[in-house]
Amino acid sequence: MILKTLRAYNLKLALKEFREIDDLTTAASYLQKWYLWAKRSRLEPFKEAAEFINRNWQGIMQYITSKINNGILEGKNSVIQTVKRKARRFRNTKNFITAIYLKCSKLDFDLLQARAHD
Repeated sequence: MILKTLRAYNLKLALKEFREIDDLTTAASYLQKWYLWAKRSRLEPFKEAAEFINRNWQGIMQYITSKINNGILEGKNSVIQTVKRKARRFRNTKNFITAIYLKCSKLDFDLLQARAHD
């Protein structure tokens, strides 16, 4: 059990180091070695992670060159999904779309209410 824990920890640290690499060739070589190590690790979660990396290889390499990820889009999608869950009470699609715009905008409604009281 201790050896499995140590192996998992080393794999985790190695993958964390990968994120610091800026050169595409070095990154591809490093990740390929990590992938083979994870596949042979006999640790099912790391074998699954290695397969995920293999399926998304192009996107990962693109991240190395651009440093752009889809975190912001995932956050917006989460907000929209919350609005969608509450959308059962909307009467039509137009109201649903309006609710999405209002929720995703950065409007400060407190400021409008403060001016109304002046």
